[in-house]
Amino acid sequence: MSTPEHPLPVHASPSAVDPTLDPAWTRRAVEIALEEDLGPAPGRDVTSQATIPASDVGTADLVAREAGTVAGLVVVDETLAQTATRLGLPAPAATFHAQDGDAVVPGQVLARLTGPVQVLLVAERTLLNLASRASGVATATAEFARELAGTGAQVLDTRKTTPGLRALDKYAVRAGGGTNKRMGLYDVAMVKDNHVVAAGSVRGAVEAVRRTFPDVLVQVEADTTDQALEALDAGADFLLLDNMPTPVLAETVAAVRAREGRDGVPEHVELEATGNLTVERAREVASTGVDYLSVGALTHSAPILDLALDLR
Repeated sequence: MSTPEHPLPVHASPSAVDPTLDPAWTRRAVEIALEEDLGPAPGRDVTSQATIPASDVGTADLVAREAGTVAGLVVVDETLAQTATRLGLPAPAATFHAQDGDAVVPGQVLARLTGPVQVLLVAERTLLNLASRASGVATATAEFARELAGTGAQVLDTRKTTPGLRALDKYAVRAGGGTNKRMGLYDVAMVKDNHVVAAGSVRGAVEAVRRTFPDVLVQVEADTTDQALEALDAGADFLLLDNMPTPVLAETVAAVRAREGRDGVPEHVELEATGNLTVERAREVASTGVDYLSVGALTHSAPILDLALDLR
């Protein structure tokens, strides 16, 4: 007698992350990814289409091969739908047994997909590429988020993302418990050393941004305590404290906090530490009183989380 399969939880949505991915972005990203794999629309998979009858229907499980935090399930339906359209076949139905942001264990079924086998196998690699990438970023982020729990500091991403996949990378950071400070060059001004050189001074750079783009917040990068205080005097909204040894960082945070609410300085200045930050150093850095740890490695160095699609 066979043992009945343990019932799996069912979720109405693949994502509880807020905000979720923009559907228009997802459509474009999946279209580009499928074109890479299949060639110009409608494209072809010369192996699957030669060996599997279009009439064959089956079920496949999207499974975690290792422990981590899952993200990217939100692309499953769009990938299946576009693949089905290219092949002229019905779109498989997806039942989700996990949501983006969930901690998962090896062997866990994340989604069950039922429909034409051709569609399942043609969509497989595109689906896995996107979800494995996003899950790797979410897993790396979750490590920092767990380490920072209770400190009052949050982990941030950077612009060091995969070209064309920034929206997915930053969504995955949110799924892992991290925060997006800015999405690109357009929504927050970041005054760095080269801008200061070009403008002649920190104040000159800040004032130039205020005149040209009065609607944006202005962040200034500082390498020393004196630079941080100069940026406050120039009217920066928040500060990026770059590559400071922990004692210097603590000294700078204390100096900035002492100025808060005085001489035009905001009641609370948001402080972001960056540069060579690791999970091992996270709590030490957070203990200085910064609000954020900005970690480029979340998106530029995170390994994928191993996911697989198993035909049942």
